[in-house]
Formats: sequence, structure tokens, C-alpha cells
Amino acid sequence: MIWLQFAISALILVFAAVKLAEYGDAIGYHTKLSGMFIGALLIASATSLPEILTMINSISQDHVNLTAGDLFGSSMFNMLLLGALDMIFYKNRILRRVALKHALTASLGLMLTGMAVLFLLADVNLKISWLGGDSLLMMATYFVGIWLLRKNPVAGTTGDPVVLPESTHKIPPLRRAIVGFVVTAAVLVAVAPWMVRSGSGIAKVTGLGDGFVGIVLIALVTSIPELVAMIAAVRFGAYDMAVGNLFGSNIFNMFALALADVFYLQGSFLGAIDPAFALAGLLAMLLTCLGLIGNLALVERRVWIVELDALLLIVSYLAGVYLLYLRGVGG
Repeated sequence: MIWLQFAISALILVFAAVKLAEYGDAIGYHTKLSGMFIGALLIASATSLPEILTMINSISQDHVNLTAGDLFGSSMFNMLLLGALDMIFYKNRILRRVALKHALTASLGLMLTGMAVLFLLADVNLKISWLGGDSLLMMATYFVGIWLLRKNPVAGTTGDPVVLPESTHKIPPLRRAIVGFVVTAAVLVAVAPWMVRSGSGIAKVTGLGDGFVGIVLIALVTSIPELVAMIAAVRFGAYDMAVGNLFGSNIFNMFALALADVFYLQGSFLGAIDPAFALAGLLAMLLTCLGLIGNLALVERRVWIVELDALLLIVSYLAGVYLLYLRGVGG
């Protein structure tokens, strides 16, 4: 029964999040913002909303490690999607088509993830009211990074408007897109607690623990909207938006990890997380580095139809999850 509850809540969450991303696309079209910026901020924020809601409900239900597992696991899974993206659409050579454009986005994700790992291990005991100084510093870094993405045309912004489907008449007007965005966000708010409860039940039944279920199962569900948004963007030729969404979601995941401190009133949230999750953070950094190298390197590395950097991302993700299982992280 617990698996059925999880499956139903996951399906509703995925459908609502996909619609949220579609409305975000429409907002991007009407506002004429660049594909890279929309991917790295608006769409990334929309498709990362399930992680935010899962985080809030996990904290309210006292499943702190499930939150950490979901956010670190989602960052890892995004890089798996980047590898799958390059492999599935091998004829497009997507990472080469957007070469050099996403170094800043990926670097900001690396920096924030590195800060999270550092604060997890350092256990900084500095507070302002109930908020940890480490979380506040991460949130400030996030906002500075978003400002850099918006203001730095060389490092990220192509200046091109968002690429749209062939039939632009199907795109909803701006007002309907905004209303749809709000309504689907409300659906996500309603279904997230149900998924967290069932996910925690699965952790108890299987004996894997909240953290590992968060890293693998919850992260998989909350990352499916990124997968759908990514495939849609590639089909429409919006390669910057597809890659920017994945790198941008990693930035947003670390912002969510810091934001959790606002809702966690028992002390420092990063201090409450099992330090073993630093291993998951380091794996997320490793995978992001591989994605960044694939984005920057211009040499040919194809064997038949397989891009070696894409294959390395996929193999490294699977090996990383197996390592986390062997180490009992989150168990």
C-alpha cells in the first residue's frame, strides 16, 4: 500500500511540475529573456520546486536526512541527465553546441556545493537569531551568483530569445501562463506532504533509511520535471535552455539546502545533517566537474555513437550511488 501511495503522489507531482515548467517556458517567451537565463533561473526554479516542497515537508515531519538526500541526490541525478541528454541526442552534439556558455553556471553550482560540504564537516556554530551563519552565507552567494548570470553576457547569456515550438499559437498568453504557474504550484504544495510520508514509509520498510531513499528514489521523482523540460527544450533547438536548466538546478538545490535553515527551528540545519552526506556532496561536485569539462572541451571523444564524456557521467553516477549504498550513507 505504501508503494501505491508513493506512486500516485509521485505521478501527480511529476505532472504538476511538468505543467509548471511549460508555463515557465511561456513566461520566458513573453518576457523575451534569453534562453540561458530562463533555463538557469526561471525554469530551473520551477522544476526545482518539488525539491523545495519536499524539503519543507521533510523538516516538518522530522526527516532531516531525507531532505539532504533529496537535494544532494537531485544534483547528482541532474548530471546523469546531462550525460543521457548528450547520448540520446548524439547527432546534435549538444555539449559542443553550447561550449563555453555554461561555465559560470556550472562553476557557481560547484562553489555552492563545495560550501555545503565544507559547512557539513566544519560544523560552524555561528548564528544570527535561529539562522546559521553558514546557511546565510550560502544564500547570499546564491543571490550574487544569479546577479552575475544576469549581468555577464560573455559567460552565459546568448542574448537570443527563448526558442519555442513550431506552433506558437499553442503558447498561452502571459496572464494565463502566470495563473497556470500559480495553480500548478499550489498542486505541488498539496501533494508534497503525501509523497514525503510515503517515501519515509518505504525507507522503514526496506531498511535503507531516509537519506538513501532521498538520494535515489525521492531525487529521481523530483528530477523528472528536469528530464521532461530538458527533452522538450532540445526538441525545439533550445540547447542553452536544456543545459542551463540542469546546471541551474544544481545551484537552486544548494540554495534550497541553505533555505532549509529558515524552516528548521531546532538549531543549525546543516549541523543537524549526518556528516556522511558530505560524500554525496563530493560526488555531486565530481559529476558537475565532469559535465563542465564536457562543456568546455572541444576535442572529439566519440566512439561509434557514444560520447565518452556522456558515458563517463552515467557510469560515474551509477558507481557513486553504489558507493553510497556500500557506505550506508543515509541509512
